[in-house]
Parts: sequence; structure tokens; C-alpha cells
Amino acid sequence: MYLYKTGIPPIDAEFGGLRAATNILILAPPLAYAEHLAYRIACPLSGEWTVTITTDERAADVAGAFRRQGATMNHVGFIDAVTKMSVPTLRDTTKAKFVTSPLDLTSIGIKFSRMVEDMWKEGVMADPPGPMPPPVRLCVNSVSTLLMYSRLEVTFKFLHVITNRVKKLEGIGVYVLNRESFDERTIATIKQLMNMVVEVRVDDGRQPVERDFRVVGIRGRTTPWIRYFYDDGALTIEG
Repeated sequence: MYLYKTGIPPIDAEFGGLRAATNILILAPPLAYAEHLAYRIACPLSGEWTVTITTDERAADVAGAFRRQGATMNHVGFIDAVTKMSVPTLRDTTKAKFVTSPLDLTSIGIKFSRMVEDMWKEGVMADPPGPMPPPVRLCVNSVSTLLMYSRLEVTFKFLHVITNRVKKLEGIGVYVLNRESFDERTIATIKQLMNMVVEVRVDDGRQPVERDFRVVGIRGRTTPWIRYFYDDGALTIEG
């Protein structure tokens, strides 16, 4: 089975990466820069592809984050539910597709499927050919915004379709959720769709602010807390 390297040294060293058909929920408080952990995990390596569904940041800004991670940008696609609200004349391109708002889950789902199909075609025709099936990573930033625009039941149904699609593609999916904005029932409902959870904690009573995460459910285990730093656009992970 294909293993997806995460760019997180302790995870890749001990487990070799994440198995295909895995969906990961990043549960984080505010000011955790959790989206940059998601971008690190979702960053494509050689022969891989990434689709980012962005409801919190413009595609142009997210592209900058992926560039700083060292991604090959012609292997990264964006479904942007932010920019068209202020620039309604935007037109779709091969690697950037736009929807009017995070409320339009139907369009997001359709454009996700089309983008993945296009990436698979490119992967199959690549010279030299890469891994087969073409490995695809998905990043959703964020589930929090989807829940603010749509009822829990509607968001759950949408994510159920997306997470199943990731499994069928033998890809991995990374989803960011602000744990302090929603009750335990909502969080538990979203967790049902996931194979593992990345728990993030922030101690802002210390200077500099301390940020740590651990992975729950990787090969049936929970990792120790891993310290990370975010400064001026750069994410650094200890280990």
C-alpha cells in the first residue's frame, strides 16, 4: 500500500508516513496556525497531486503557503470559496476553480471531482510515469467555516461524500476544525468520518507561545506531543 510522507519527522521516521485511504481531522484552538500543519501534511511530493478546498483564505494566499513548503505548483489545485465574493467575474482555470461562497457545497463537490479527474489524466500520461494510481492529497481549510454556513447535517453529508471519495482514490484527506467554536456533539459527529485526529494545544501564557500536537489513531497508537513553531510564514517541527 502506498505511504504518504507527512513532512513531520517523527511520524515519517517511525511509521513511514500515512497509509492510503486515510482521512485526518486537525482539531485546534485559535492562534494555533493549524492550517499550516494541514498544508505541510497535504504538500505533494514528486508524482503526487494536491487539491485544496479553501473557505478561509484566497487561493493566491494558500498558493504562497504551498510554495514555502516546497510544492511543485503545477501539481496543486485550488477550489476557492472566498475570492469570488469580492471578484464575481473570476473564471475557472485548470488549477484554480471558484465558487460563490462556502454555502455552495454542490459546486464545491462537482469541481473537486472534475479537478481530481484532470489530475488523474495528467498522472496517467506523465513521462516518466509516476505511482499508479496517481496519489492525491486533499486539504480542507476549514470545516469550521462550512459549519458556520450550513447545518451540521448538511455539512456531515457533504464531508461523507468527500471522505469516501478520498478513500476510493486511495488518497489522504486533511480537514481543519476549530475545536473551541463548536460543541462536543458537533465535533464527535465530524470525527465519525475520520481515521485519525491531530490534536493541537497552545499555551499562550508563555513567551514565546508554545504550540504542540499529537496524532491519535495512527496504527492504533497515540504519539507523544510534538513541538512546532510558526514564524513569518515558516513552519518548523521538532524532531
